[in-house]
Formats: sequence, C-alpha cells, structure tokens
Amino acid sequence: MNRYRTDTRPRLGLLAFLIGCACSLPAGAETLDFAQCVRTALQQNPDLMGSQQRVVQAQAGLRQAKGYGMPKLTASLNAMGTNDALNAFGIKLSQRGATFNDFGAGQFNPQNPNVLSIAPYALNNPGFVHNFDTRLQLDIPVYTGGMVSGGIRQAAAYIAAAQSGDRAARQQVIFQVLQAYDGVHAARAYLDVARQAELAARSELKMMESMEKSGTIIKSDLLLAQVRLQDVQVDESQAENAVAGALDQLRMLLGLAPDAPVDVAGPAEVRPMGEPLPELRRLAMDNNPGIQALRHKVDADTANVDVARAANKPQLGFMLRQDWNDAQLGFNANSYTIGGSLSWTAFDGGLTNGKIDQAQASRNETFARLQQAEAGIAVQVADAQRKATEAEQRLTQRELAVTQMEEAVRLVNKRYANGVATITEQLGTQAQLDKARADVVSARYDLAIQRARLKLATGQLDPDTL
Repeated sequence: MNRYRTDTRPRLGLLAFLIGCACSLPAGAETLDFAQCVRTALQQNPDLMGSQQRVVQAQAGLRQAKGYGMPKLTASLNAMGTNDALNAFGIKLSQRGATFNDFGAGQFNPQNPNVLSIAPYALNNPGFVHNFDTRLQLDIPVYTGGMVSGGIRQAAAYIAAAQSGDRAARQQVIFQVLQAYDGVHAARAYLDVARQAELAARSELKMMESMEKSGTIIKSDLLLAQVRLQDVQVDESQAENAVAGALDQLRMLLGLAPDAPVDVAGPAEVRPMGEPLPELRRLAMDNNPGIQALRHKVDADTANVDVARAANKPQLGFMLRQDWNDAQLGFNANSYTIGGSLSWTAFDGGLTNGKIDQAQASRNETFARLQQAEAGIAVQVADAQRKATEAEQRLTQRELAVTQMEEAVRLVNKRYANGVATITEQLGTQAQLDKARADVVSARYDLAIQRARLKLATGQLDPDTL
C-alpha cells in the first residue's frame, strides 16, 4: 500500500499540475508582464484620462490669466440709420459731411427782425440718415492693483497642483495594477494549492477504498475521506472563480474589453526600501504627489486673496481708437481717439471685503487640509513599513511551516497506513498542510502589496524602480 502511494503520487501530481496550468490559460491570450500592464493602463485608464484633462484645463487657465494683462485689439463694424435730429447731425459730422444748409442757412434773412427765432427746418428735420462705422480699438491695461499678476500666480499654482494630482493618479493606477496583476498570481497559487489538496484527497480516498474492502478500516473513515474530497473540490471551484475575477479586474484597469484574452507573465518583484523611518517620512513629505498637490492649492488660494484685494486698489488703462464713418461701406472720414481711465472704488457696500474674507477662509481651509494630510502620511509611512517588515517575517515563518507540515503529513500517512494513527489525525494533518501552503501564498502577496504601499506613500512607486 505504501509503495503505491510513494511511487505514483508525485507523477500524478505533476500531470495534474500541468493539465491545470494548460486549462487555466485563455486560448490565444496575449501575455503581458507587469511593465507592459502598467504602460497599457497609463495610456488607457479612464481615471488618468480625466486627470490629464485637468492639467490641460489648468494650462488653459494660465493662458487666460496672462491674456487679461495683454493689450486687447478689437475690430468692429457698426451700422445704423435714424431720423433723430441729434443723432443724424452727429452722423453727418462723423462723415465730415455737415454743411451750412444743415443749420438752415437758406432760411436766414437778415432783414427779418425775428430771424433768430426761426427754427431751421433742415436741422430739425434731417430725414433718414445712415452710417457705417468701421472701428479698430486698442485697450491697454496699465495697472490693475495686482489682479492680473495674482491671477497668473493662481493659474500657475493650479497647473502645478493638477500635475501633482496627475502624478498621484498615475501612482495610484500603478498600485491598483500591481494588486490585480499579483492578484492573478495569488489566485492561481491558491488554485494550485487546491488542486494539490484535491489530488491528495483523491489518493487518500483511493487508498481507503482499498483498505475498507480489505477490512483494515471502518466505513466511517471512508465516508470522512469522501467528505474531505468534496470540501477541497469546493475550494478548487472558489479558487478558479478567484482567478477569473482577478483577470476581470486587470482587464478593467487596462481599459480592455471584459472578454479580451489576456494573461500575465511572471510575478512582479517589489524590492524593499531600506531607509530608516525618519528618512522615509522625509521622502514622503518631499515627494508624495498628494501632499505636493495640496501645497500648490494653498499657493493658489493665497494668490486668490491678492486677486480679491485688487478691487480695493486703483485701476489704470489707456485706449486708442481709429474710426471710419461713411454712408457706404468704406474707409472715408477717418478719425482717431486717445483716452485714459483711472478708477478707484471708494465704497461698494462691503462687497470687496466680503470677497477677501471668503478667499482667506478658503486658503485657511486648504492649509488645514494640508496639515492633516501631512500628519496622515507620516502615520501611513510608519504603518506601511511595519506591515512590510511583518509580512517579510510571516513569509519566512509560513515557508518553514510548509516544510514542517509536509514532513508531518508524510509521517502521519505512514502511521495511518500501519494502523497507528486515526483518520481524524490523517485528514487533520493534510488540512493543516493545505492551510500552510495557502498561508504562504497570502504572505507573498501581502509582502508585495505592503512594500508597494510604502513606495506609494513616499512617492517612489514607479514600475522601472520597483
């Protein structure tokens, strides 16, 4: 009996493993390594597309802010017609077409003692007059009280904040891809454990069926072995579903269709960070893109306070204008105008002061969020470092436990075959071995994730430097 189990079980295990691996690979699937998955996700992930567009919006905002400080040239064509006496006479003057007859010269009779009381008919009843005014106007802002310069500083800070936000989003996507990518490997490792457990359960059941027929064991031992096989078959089914779920999650992060054939290459290796905790915290404060984004937001809110205060300062600007007025479309009767404007709001009912207070409160709120985030990232770094160290220790212990349990199973199986151990001991020991193998899978996955969490917190999560 022992010879049968010792000689054939390894060959059966290898055969089942190879068949299982072949069946788990999607037909015609493209195999991607971790770096390829990251590149694909960074190109196609919808979240990143949104963060990149926020950078574009911020850059457009800077161009707009700079535009407020530049001269503004306007070209316009205005047409009008009227029989209003005042406007009609003004149109004739603009067209350089006014004559003495427009003042009623033909009605003037110096012999009439009441001549000055006569209303000139042509002046009061000009008829319908029309005009085309072609105009070029240049408006030059000279001093805006800091509104333009503050707006430029605010827009530049928003660009820096958006870029930091984009880096934060990119690193978060890399972390999520790592979770899904290694999740596929972890799920397949669980599946391998379940298949090994099923193979062991089938082997034990076959041995017990032979022993039950020979009267070596009782019927209840055989029934327990059958229950054990059913349990590991359920575990295997759950593991297969976990593999499919992990691949679905990876497809979603890569922006692929739900049924796109894809597979993963070797597991991602995440190297440890050997710096002491104070240095890790310094790295996080200097490089964490989320912290950087909040700092730039504080700068933007500070600039917004200056923009609000600009309304309490004088505003100075100049204007240059060239007009052409004609009864037809053309460039006759040209004229030019030069002007300047200096304004200073003396009283606005508290409107400007309210805006200043609102801007200062917004800045203070953002600064409080920054302080909270800095305190939180310090705690996050320490927690990630502790958990990464703990995961390293747990993996070492779990690997040792598997070695010990494999020897324990071998000894218990031998004792059971010799009638010294009970079926409870035999099945219990095998279950402990299955659990130990699953614990190794969990520890390996957790180690990679905790190391990645530490790199994410310190702003060092990059596929090229994992």
